[in-house]
Amino acid sequence: MDVTGPKWRKASRSSSNGGACVEVADNLGGVVLVRDTKDRSGGTLAFTPESWRAFVAQVPGRR
Repeated sequence: MDVTGPKWRKASRSSSNGGACVEVADNLGGVVLVRDTKDRSGGTLAFTPESWRAFVAQVPGRR
């Protein structure tokens, strides 16, 4: 898995008050990375694009 050069963006459903926020990097092709905005060095989760789409499709209130 090549994880060089991720372009992180704050997830659109993250709160803006510094609470539960995640960042997503989906520019790598073949992998979607997710990390905690407050603890960027604390670890990264990796998903296949298909798994990530399936997860996001289940998020309540998604438009």
